[in-house]
Amino acid sequence: MKLGDVLRSGDWKSEKHVPVIEAPDTVAAGQPVDIKISIGEEIPHPNTAEHHIRWIKLLFQPNEGFTFELADVQFAAHGEGLKGPAEGPCYTEPSAAVTVRLKESGTLLALSYCNIHGLWESSKAITVE
Repeated sequence: MKLGDVLRSGDWKSEKHVPVIEAPDTVAAGQPVDIKISIGEEIPHPNTAEHHIRWIKLLFQPNEGFTFELADVQFAAHGEGLKGPAEGPCYTEPSAAVTVRLKESGTLLALSYCNIHGLWESSKAITVE
Protein backbone atom coordinates (compact mmCIF):
# COMPACT_ATOMS: atom_id res chain seq x y z
CA MET A 1 0.00 0.00 0.00
CA LYS A 2 1.14 3.55 -0.75
CA LEU A 3 0.19 6.90 0.76
CA GLY A 4 -1.70 7.79 -2.42
CA ASP A 5 -3.94 4.78 -1.81
CA VAL A 6 -5.35 6.27 1.40
CA LEU A 7 -5.58 9.96 0.47
CA ARG A 8 -9.12 11.19 -0.10
CA SER A 9 -10.09 14.17 -2.20
CA GLY A 10 -13.24 15.85 -3.35
CA ASP A 11 -14.91 19.13 -4.07
CA TRP A 12 -14.40 21.38 -1.04
CA LYS A 13 -17.79 22.98 -1.69
CA SER A 14 -19.54 19.69 -0.94
CA GLU A 15 -17.09 17.91 1.40
CA LYS A 16 -16.12 19.33 4.79
CA HIS A 17 -12.74 17.55 5.03
CA VAL A 18 -10.99 18.82 1.89
CA PRO A 19 -8.32 21.48 2.49
CA VAL A 20 -9.09 24.78 0.80
CA ILE A 21 -6.14 26.68 -0.71
CA GLU A 22 -6.71 30.40 -1.25
CA ALA A 23 -3.92 31.93 -3.34
CA PRO A 24 -3.65 34.09 -6.44
CA ASP A 25 -3.45 32.31 -9.78
CA THR A 26 -0.39 34.36 -10.76
CA VAL A 27 2.37 35.88 -8.62
CA ALA A 28 5.55 37.86 -9.23
CA ALA A 29 8.79 35.89 -8.96
CA GLY A 30 10.48 36.24 -5.59
CA GLN A 31 7.79 38.50 -4.11
CA PRO A 32 5.91 37.62 -0.90
CA VAL A 33 2.49 36.08 -1.47
CA ASP A 34 -0.11 35.24 1.18
CA ILE A 35 -1.68 31.80 1.05
CA LYS A 36 -4.57 30.75 3.27
CA ILE A 37 -5.25 27.09 4.01
CA SER A 38 -8.39 26.01 5.81
CA ILE A 39 -11.01 23.32 6.24
CA GLY A 40 -14.76 23.77 6.02
CA GLU A 41 -15.03 26.83 3.80
CA GLU A 42 -18.58 26.01 2.63
CA ILE A 43 -19.53 23.24 5.10
CA PRO A 44 -18.06 23.63 8.61
CA HIS A 45 -16.12 20.69 9.98
CA PRO A 46 -16.84 19.75 13.62
CA ASN A 47 -14.25 21.01 16.07
CA THR A 48 -14.72 18.91 19.19
CA ALA A 49 -12.50 16.64 21.25
CA GLU A 50 -14.26 13.70 19.60
CA HIS A 51 -14.08 14.91 15.97
CA HIS A 52 -11.60 17.50 14.69
CA ILE A 53 -8.92 18.43 12.16
CA ARG A 54 -5.53 17.82 13.74
CA TRP A 55 -3.22 19.37 11.13
CA ILE A 56 -2.78 20.80 7.64
CA LYS A 57 0.42 20.69 5.59
CA LEU A 58 1.10 23.00 2.66
CA LEU A 59 3.56 21.83 0.01
CA PHE A 60 4.88 23.15 -3.29
CA GLN A 61 5.55 21.02 -6.35
CA PRO A 62 7.55 22.95 -8.97
CA ASN A 63 6.78 22.02 -12.56
CA GLU A 64 10.14 20.21 -12.53
CA GLY A 65 11.91 18.60 -9.58
CA PHE A 66 11.01 17.51 -6.08
CA THR A 67 8.26 18.57 -3.66
CA PHE A 68 8.96 21.15 -0.92
CA GLU A 69 7.13 21.52 2.40
CA LEU A 70 6.06 25.15 2.96
CA ALA A 71 4.14 24.84 6.23
CA ASP A 72 3.00 22.35 8.86
CA VAL A 73 0.19 23.73 11.03
CA GLN A 74 -0.97 21.84 14.13
CA PHE A 75 -4.40 22.48 15.68
CA ALA A 76 -3.98 21.43 19.29
CA ALA A 77 -7.00 22.70 21.26
CA HIS A 78 -10.39 21.07 20.72
CA GLY A 79 -12.37 22.04 23.80
CA GLU A 80 -10.71 19.67 26.22
CA GLY A 81 -10.61 20.77 29.84
CA LEU A 82 -10.43 19.66 33.45
CA LYS A 83 -14.22 19.33 33.64
CA GLY A 84 -14.54 17.22 30.49
CA PRO A 85 -14.02 16.99 26.72
CA ALA A 86 -16.31 19.91 25.85
CA GLU A 87 -15.68 22.04 28.92
CA GLY A 88 -12.30 23.55 28.05
CA PRO A 89 -11.60 27.24 27.58
CA CYS A 90 -10.37 27.19 23.97
CA TYR A 91 -10.57 25.74 20.48
CA THR A 92 -8.13 26.05 17.57
CA GLU A 93 -9.94 26.59 14.26
CA PRO A 94 -8.47 24.70 11.27
CA SER A 95 -7.26 27.74 9.35
CA ALA A 96 -3.88 29.38 8.82
CA ALA A 97 -2.15 31.99 6.67
CA VAL A 98 1.34 31.50 5.29
CA THR A 99 3.49 33.99 3.40
CA VAL A 100 5.87 32.48 0.84
CA ARG A 101 8.11 33.58 -2.02
CA LEU A 102 8.17 31.45 -5.16
CA LYS A 103 10.71 31.57 -7.98
CA GLU A 104 9.05 29.00 -10.26
CA SER A 105 5.56 28.02 -11.36
CA GLY A 106 4.06 24.83 -9.99
CA THR A 107 1.31 23.40 -7.84
CA LEU A 108 0.38 24.12 -4.24
CA LEU A 109 -0.64 20.92 -2.44
CA ALA A 110 -2.49 20.69 0.86
CA LEU A 111 -2.91 17.66 3.11
CA SER A 112 -5.19 17.56 6.13
CA TYR A 113 -5.85 14.98 8.82
CA CYS A 114 -9.23 14.38 10.47
CA ASN A 115 -8.96 12.28 13.63
CA ILE A 116 -11.91 10.13 12.46
CA HIS A 117 -11.92 10.28 8.65
CA GLY A 118 -8.18 10.25 7.89
CA LEU A 119 -6.15 12.01 5.23
CA TRP A 120 -7.50 14.48 2.65
CA GLU A 121 -5.82 16.36 -0.19
CA SER A 122 -6.30 19.23 -2.60
CA SER A 123 -4.18 21.23 -5.05
CA LYS A 124 -4.03 24.57 -6.85
CA ALA A 125 -1.81 25.55 -9.77
CA ILE A 126 0.14 28.78 -9.37
CA THR A 127 1.99 30.66 -12.12
CA VAL A 128 5.13 32.68 -11.38
CA GLU A 129 5.97 35.52 -13.80
